[in-house]
Amino acid sequence: MFDYLKKEKVLSIALILGIVSSFFIRPDRKYLDYIDMRVLALLFCLMLLVKGYQSIGLLDLLIVKIFGRVRSVRSMCRTLILICFFLSMIMTNDVALITFVPFGILALKRCGQEKLTIRVVVLQTMAANLGSMLTPIGNPQNLYLFSVSGMSAAAFFRTMLPLAAVSLLLLMAVTFLLPDEAVRMEESHVSGALPRKETDIYSILFVLNLLVVFRVISWIPAITITVVAVCLIRRWRLLMQVDYALLLTFVGFFVFVGNIGRIPAVSTVLAQILNGREIPVSVLFSQFLSNVPAALLLSGFTKNFAGLLVGTNVGGLGTLIASMASLISYKQYAVSEHAEKGRYLLTFTLYNIAGLAILLVFSLWYYRL
Repeated sequence: MFDYLKKEKVLSIALILGIVSSFFIRPDRKYLDYIDMRVLALLFCLMLLVKGYQSIGLLDLLIVKIFGRVRSVRSMCRTLILICFFLSMIMTNDVALITFVPFGILALKRCGQEKLTIRVVVLQTMAANLGSMLTPIGNPQNLYLFSVSGMSAAAFFRTMLPLAAVSLLLLMAVTFLLPDEAVRMEESHVSGALPRKETDIYSILFVLNLLVVFRVISWIPAITITVVAVCLIRRWRLLMQVDYALLLTFVGFFVFVGNIGRIPAVSTVLAQILNGREIPVSVLFSQFLSNVPAALLLSGFTKNFAGLLVGTNVGGLGTLIASMASLISYKQYAVSEHAEKGRYLLTFTLYNIAGLAILLVFSLWYYRL
């Protein structure tokens, strides 16, 4: 167990924070309210379905179809980044990364460009975190703040569109640092004949879980149907391939943030330091708590929801835990072949700190909220 926790450093931090905070707020029935079961269920189902798609060779086939005619490394990388940026607006940043980070890793491997894997995955992660800011359903903190603030859709888009536009320009500028050499995809060993039954089942289940994302249906029937369907087609081994460490990481942070909000001394201090400083304070808190818990925690101490909206979205850049979605990318890369975790964390930090500094300066100048 000790060796496992040493390997899962982010999980260890989350569990330590959760346990330490429980000494200040003893466990009671309110602990159950901390944990967002819908988020956990959705992550579980989507990770399960991505493993299913991988097992039947669908991702490999899509890579050949989309990138078979690509002749430039830069063009291919831009496509991978833009897919995450735009689809995160409707699929959420978590779903976009769960789906397209493995896709990107495989695509780079297929064309012999593994040397770019770290940079592309980092940029995919930044793209998903930044693209998702443009819509209320793009990420959990947007949906929460949009609901609790009562702001109109027009006001939401007016607030976030300038920041999203600058973010897209920033991402495209960075892609000019990628090599523009010619590239050719290796010949595929995929016949193109996917197992029809499994493909249809996974696709139906994927749509079902997207309906959970859009809050059309509840997560309880969705997770039940997904697990039962996977078992009925005798793909039980997929249940063992889900990243349960990531789910436990979320639980640890949920408990920590929930307890912090119940400590009176902390609540008083938060109300004092937040007044008029919503953007920088929410950016700072996001670096240590993640932007979703930061939004939940800080929303009780200010009425400037637009400031929190901007701050928690910009604050998704920075540290690895600034956005929970970034953990998903890290975990996807960490289990890939020849993964260099230390180099990934260094590259991630450098790119994210630079992006955070630029967007924070822009936000403080443009919004002045």
